[in-house]
Amino acid sequence: MNNDDYEATLKDLQRALRHRSGVISLLACTLLVMAVALYKAVGSERVVVVPPNVSAAFWCQGDRCGNAYLEQMGGYVAWLILDAAPSSIEWKKSALLGLVSPDIVGTLKQRQELEGERLKRLNASTYFLPQQLTPDEEKQTLRITGLLHTQINGNATPPVARTYEVAFNHQGGRTHLARFMELEHHAQASLPRSGTPVPGGG
Repeated sequence: MNNDDYEATLKDLQRALRHRSGVISLLACTLLVMAVALYKAVGSERVVVVPPNVSAAFWCQGDRCGNAYLEQMGGYVAWLILDAAPSSIEWKKSALLGLVSPDIVGTLKQRQELEGERLKRLNASTYFLPQQLTPDEEKQTLRITGLLHTQINGNATPPVARTYEVAFNHQGGRTHLARFMELEHHAQASLPRSGTPVPGGG
């Protein structure tokens, strides 16, 4: 190989090397841009999770859901817990436990089992008629006020005013029930004006 051929071959190799280096640099820059975009997107994407019965549009983003979602999901949870009969409490308990935050599964399971035993013993059933929904988007809670009706052996007892609070948290891309508790009931007139009346709720 003469000197001219050697230099031409060397230049070709150097040119190919520079080309490959340019391609590698371009790929590295592309991966970096994609990584930055993905990092910014995590936790900020808006994910729509559909409750069992959808009555209004809603949104969920990051660790927070809008008021419409809280109202619909909170109403569903209240229905699972408060509308109970010996024939339905078992399957409603199973549906409820699928929504519950892991740290309260045991407590809520025990509560529903005791309630099931009580309903069977008394041959009783309950249903809750919501009258006011007050969501708190900042705290991810819903306050529900209404009338709890009870029937024992087919005989209705006078309805009792009750107020409950439902709280949610978000783990692993899912919404979980974090708390369901009865609150001290206040008269309807003292409820915050921001609450949403339930159509037909009285």
